[in-house]
Amino acid sequence: MSGLAEHLRRRIALEGPLTVAAYMTEALCHPRFGYYVGRDPLGTAGDFTTAPEISQMFGELIGLWCGVVWQAAGRPDPVNLVELGPGRGTLMADALRAAAGVPGFRSALRVHLVEISPALRERQREALAAAVPDPGPAWHDGLETVPEGPLLLIANEFFDALPVRQFQRTEAGWCERLVDWDPATGDFRFVLSPPAGRLPAAGPPDVPVGGIVEVCPAGSGVARAIGARVVASGVGALIVDYGYARSAAGETLQAVRGHRYHPPLADPGEADLTAHVNFQALAAAASEAGAICHGPVDQGDFLERLGLSARAAALATSATERQAADIESARRRLAGGDQMGTLFKALAITGAGAPPPGFD
Repeated sequence: MSGLAEHLRRRIALEGPLTVAAYMTEALCHPRFGYYVGRDPLGTAGDFTTAPEISQMFGELIGLWCGVVWQAAGRPDPVNLVELGPGRGTLMADALRAAAGVPGFRSALRVHLVEISPALRERQREALAAAVPDPGPAWHDGLETVPEGPLLLIANEFFDALPVRQFQRTEAGWCERLVDWDPATGDFRFVLSPPAGRLPAAGPPDVPVGGIVEVCPAGSGVARAIGARVVASGVGALIVDYGYARSAAGETLQAVRGHRYHPPLADPGEADLTAHVNFQALAAAASEAGAICHGPVDQGDFLERLGLSARAAALATSATERQAADIESARRRLAGGDQMGTLFKALAITGAGAPPPGFD
């Protein structure tokens, strides 16, 4: 029995069954046993691979996007460039390299990284040692400690890891799905709360009996805070993640271990837990703060509008035949309709002005 499993069983014995959000928070972020606390989960030796690890093109295009949005905002100096959940620092390193082509942009940047994992902070420090001029990047546990001022924010595959609550419609009304454990087997299992009158947040219409709806209060809270910061200080934010454009019923909680499906309630703390992002809910929360939302648009369309194919062609001109094939494979993986191109979406948040690049 793992230390986290034993901790969860003791907590359930004291408090009763946990919400799915509480279970996710413990499994991912427990200060001693949490999945993100002591490991680098990325790459072939880890559990999953993100777009920046697939190709440098992804981070380069986002870096240029940031530079153009900064120019359109009047070139504020200084400007806080913030990344939520920066992984190994690969996206930020590629973005900063590309951003060097935007006059005055690099010198105006103050880089801030929101990261709770000590192991990943160390990887980010290594990746950005030469890319970020003194005093170097600053690390934060949350957006609330990032200094006030003009904000350029990037969040790639951040919102999918925020905890969700699940509600199931029954003949008797809406019940919250909870996590309990079976004393006979020791396994964790889903149970239902007593029925309540209605969902605690707006959900999709006409959910059938047995249907499940997921809500992410944490994600809405972060989106609302981003919207408020952008309205107050200017510039903008870019969110890229996998999910759905409009609120919909369905269970999307999933676990991945070793690049394979893993039962979500098995081996807590040893597998990545995520849920699909509700972009309509994020946009609504940011709009409540007075921000303007653009999109979401499919990741493939977004990257192609920024020049993905042109960048791939440019890289291929000086590549070997094998390297050129790898570049084209990465382009298809990022933008292909049968791969990440439609599953992943992009949402921009601004305070005013015309749609930013990729959203017009």
